[in-house]
Order: sequence, then C-alpha cells, then structure tokens
Amino acid sequence: MLEDLIAGGGPGLFWLVLALAIIFIISRAIRVVPQSEKHVVEQFGRFRMELGPGLNFIVPFLQRVAHRVSVLERQLPTASQDAITSDNVLLVVETSVFYRVLEPGKTVYRIRDVDAAIATTVAGIVRAQIGKMELDEVQANRAALIAQIKEQVESAVDDWGIEVTRAEILDVGLDQATRDAMLQQLNAERERRAAVTRAEGERRAVELQSDAELYAARQEAEARRVTADAEAYATGVVAEAIQKGGLEAVQYNIALEQVKSIAKVAEGQGNQTIIVPADAVDAFGKAFTMLKGRG
Repeated sequence: MLEDLIAGGGPGLFWLVLALAIIFIISRAIRVVPQSEKHVVEQFGRFRMELGPGLNFIVPFLQRVAHRVSVLERQLPTASQDAITSDNVLLVVETSVFYRVLEPGKTVYRIRDVDAAIATTVAGIVRAQIGKMELDEVQANRAALIAQIKEQVESAVDDWGIEVTRAEILDVGLDQATRDAMLQQLNAERERRAAVTRAEGERRAVELQSDAELYAARQEAEARRVTADAEAYATGVVAEAIQKGGLEAVQYNIALEQVKSIAKVAEGQGNQTIIVPADAVDAFGKAFTMLKGRG
C-alpha cells in the first residue's frame, strides 16, 4: 500500500509525510528523565532550563538536551595532603569527601572539573585548619575538625550547585622522627606512672603499718586501763571490807593466804623441809580462832 501511495503520489503521500513529520517532532519534544539524573536544556547555545525526573517536553529544533547529569551521591577518591601543625609537626592527612549535584546548571556552566575543584578546596581548608591546631588537638578533636572542614567546603562550593554530604579524615600520619619522639614520650609517661604507683603503694603500706601499730598501742592502753580499773575496783572492795569487817577480817585473809602458800609448798614430791616463819604458828592460831568465831 505504501508503495502504491508513493508511486501514485497525490494527497496520500502528503498525509503520510505529514504524519511521519508529526511523529518525529513529538519524539523530539518528549524527554523522559531517569530518577537518578537531571538534564540541562540549551536554547540557541544558552542555558534554558533543567529537566527533572519523569516526563518532560521541550521545543523541538529550538531546544536540545545538552548535558545529562547524575544526581547520585558521589565519593571523591581518597586524597593525601601534607599539613603542618602550629607546633611544627608534619602530618600526612588522608581525606575523603562525598557530595551530590543539586543544580546541574551551575555545575555544568560554572566549573569545568568539579571533582578536582572540590579536592583542591578540601586540601587548602585542611592545611589551614590543622595549621591553627597543635598535634594533640588534632588527635583529640578530630570530630570537631571534620565538622569545620565540611562547613567551610560547603561554603566554598555553594556557587557550583552541589551539596557536600560528608567529609571524613581517614587517617592522620606522622613522620618517623615524630613517631620516635612520641614513642619515647609515651614510654617516659608509662615509667612515671609506674613510679607514682609504686610510691603510692609504699606510702599506703607505711600508712597501714602505722595504723596497725597505733591500733596495737590503743589496745594495749585499753588493756592497761581495764587492768587498772580492775585493780582499783579490787582495792575498793578490800577497803569496803575493811570498813565493814574491821581489822580482824584483814588479818584473817592474810593468815588464810599464808596457810595456802605453805600447803602448796608441802604438796611437792620427795622429802622436803618446810621452814615455817616464826609468826606462822601465830597466824594459824589466829586463823583458827577467826574460823571458830565465824562458825
């Protein structure tokens, strides 16, 4: 049929050509953009608009899609740069930056190589920030340093239509001389702590020994006090007995103790000669008399 229309010419060919032209124009006007991309449209060589994900329309022949830009998050290759701290320590800092394109029009027309530009910006900011800090601060405040770098990078690349989503310091390396010096310092610090620990242990041992001696002295003094109180109490009892029973009770007790002493001597084994004091007989007699009187 198509061959007949072409051979015969006439109105049928015209309508066929018109239909094909319309289909071609519509196909050039319709642009379907993937979710992960944005398209940059130019009109007569100038930026006209951005096409977002989904179905879009442009003016055929007047407008064209000049750039297809991915809006997925990107990671720059790990970069290493030298930096010197405020206390003149040379560091090798490894950094990594993640970003994504928000406005492709700015990214395409304002910067030629956005990855290289971001890497250069990050290197300069890292050197500047580390130059304000001492080595110990760099090691201890890495999170704060990363936050400062990210903030300054975002400010620097704002005109490029991108967003820095994350900036990381992967490693902070030291030169060998600095490592050796830090190792010596670390060993010295460990020795100092060990010496302090030993000294504290010895001091504690002396304190415990002193406490033990003080406790023993207190216990001995307490024992002496108790003994003294007992002796005083016994003396008071004897004095009270003397007061109540008179002198005869005292003489009775003395005579009784003498009898007990002589009895103990007599209990010894073998032939023994017991020397009785001259007043022993008198004591016995007094004791017997008192016992008889008490009976």
